[in-house]
Order: sequence, then C-alpha cells, then structure tokens
Amino acid sequence: MGLKVSSSLVCLTILLGVSSIVSAVNITRVLEKYPEFSTMTELLAKTELTPIINKRQTITVLALSNDAIGSISGRPEEELKNILMNHVILDYFDELKLKALKERSTLLTTLYQSTGLGQQQNGFLNCTKSNGKIYFGSGVKGAPQTAEYITTVFRNPYNLSVVQISMPIVAPGLGSPVKVPPPPPMSSPPAPSPKKGAATPAPGPAEEEDYADAPPGAAPETAPASAPSDDSPAPAPEQSGKKKMAAADEAEPPSSASNAGLSFGAVLVLGFVASFVGF
Repeated sequence: MGLKVSSSLVCLTILLGVSSIVSAVNITRVLEKYPEFSTMTELLAKTELTPIINKRQTITVLALSNDAIGSISGRPEEELKNILMNHVILDYFDELKLKALKERSTLLTTLYQSTGLGQQQNGFLNCTKSNGKIYFGSGVKGAPQTAEYITTVFRNPYNLSVVQISMPIVAPGLGSPVKVPPPPPMSSPPAPSPKKGAATPAPGPAEEEDYADAPPGAAPETAPASAPSDDSPAPAPEQSGKKKMAAADEAEPPSSASNAGLSFGAVLVLGFVASFVGF
C-alpha cells in the first residue's frame, strides 16, 4: 500500500514538473521572434527584469515598438526599471478579454505595485474602453489615458500575453511624462490634371442624316455650280481678235481672171506713156 502511494506521488511530481516546464514564461524567447521589439528585449535584460518576469505564471506584458520606446530608452536605469515594471500586468489579458470589457475603467495591478514602492496608486493602471477603442494609463487620479491598444502580439492563454500599445506609460512620481505624438500629417490632394483643348463639335442632326443617306465610302456632295446667265460679261477683246484672224486664213485665194485684167490695164498705161514721149 505504501509503495503504491509513493509511486503515485512520484508520478504526480513528474507531471507537475513537466506542466511547469511547458507553461513556463520566457519573455525573451517570445520577443526575439519580433524584431520590432528588439529594443524592449534589451532594456528588460539591462534592468534585470527578464528573470523576474519569467518567474511569474500569469502575466501580460505591454510591449512597445522600437520607435515608441525610444522616448524613454535614454533615462537613468533605476527610473527606466520602474517605468518598465509598470508595463507588466499581473493578470492575463488578450484581445478577446480586452474587447469583452464594458464601457468603463478597470484597475489593473502591475509588477511595480508588488515591490511595495507604489504611492497614490501609481503602481496600478487604468484600462478604459471608449467608442470601441481601448486605452491604458496610470491609475493615479487625473492621469491621462493616452496609450492606445494596437494588437495582441503573442498569447499563451492564462500564462503569458504580449499586447502592443502605442506609447509608454509614465506614472506620476516615476519620471517626467511622455508627450503624446502628433497625428500623422494629412496628405495633400493631388493636383488637377491640365484641361484638354476643346474637342471638335459633333455634326448636327441634319449633317448626320446626309451622311447616313450617302453610300459607303462616298464623299459628301457639294453644291452644283450655277449656270451662266444672259447678263454675263462678253468675252475679252483678245479672244475675239483671234477668231477674226482664223476666219481670214480660211478665205479662198484670188482667181486667174482677176490677174489677167490687172496685166491688160498695165499695158494700156505703158502705151499711153510711150505715145506721149513721141510727141
């Protein structure tokens, strides 16, 4: 009987050991898969928070991208450590659980509160849901809620969740606050394209009918030339002279009888002249 009890205890111990190994939190292994959180991984190791986080069984880390964490990365190490501890929630929250929150503020306990150094609730965070968006901020009364939830990067239900937020949360008493980054500038509207020249007007209805009646490939008919009238001017003198010369050329030459008459007259004249000389 005692042997059975001891063997059962051994098996239970082994199972607990295996389950603890499987569910163990290792924030370094999770974040090293995402290069955009490499700066936060380095700062957690630098402030010696990595082994403290890995000892926790249920935890949510509010992760900051390399650009977002740049506003606090140069602060003194002790101040930086306190700020980062305020980004570690001692409970499990992922997208489903956050969106299930009602339209009110929820107070969350952080790793900084567990140190016993918290004052005026600066070891707590406020999680507020408004108009469908989720915001985080310090639990101190009147502190701004400006760190917006972006997405759930990693989740291992009820053990580890890594949630990305838009900017660091610096509680009053832990350092100077971080200014809210301005919204991205609006892009200017594109310049209007140059107007094209006026297009050739389309033919009117009458022209369209004329083209429709014409056979394919035929050119449009033009108006006929007007016939000459009686009032038209007479032909130029040069043209009439040419016509008279052509008519003279066509006339017949003189006959032989007329030539003989001319010769007889010439003989009479010569005889008359010769007789006059004789006297």
